[in-house]
Amino acid sequence: MARKNRRAPIRQTSDVSRLSYGGATLEVWRGESWLVRQISAARALKTYVCPGCSQRIAPGVAHIVAWQEDGLFGSAVALEQRRHWHSRCWQIK
Repeated sequence: MARKNRRAPIRQTSDVSRLSYGGATLEVWRGESWLVRQISAARALKTYVCPGCSQRIAPGVAHIVAWQEDGLFGSAVALEQRRHWHSRCWQIK
């Protein structure tokens, strides 16, 4: 008997905010809005210092990048001031 290959249904993104922020999610912390983007281990190519623990984030370690949605001096400056955090440090901040 021949097999029937069924195509998987097309997944629809229900979180429209991820699309409008270029893959980042919006989180509120201490009354401020932050955009947070996940960085996979494969895309982590540089060394950064986590502001949560002051330890290095080595290349190849998955982490997050966070920046204020609407900084005091505008979105361009806020984007320049983005910081790389260990995922756990961001969760417990």
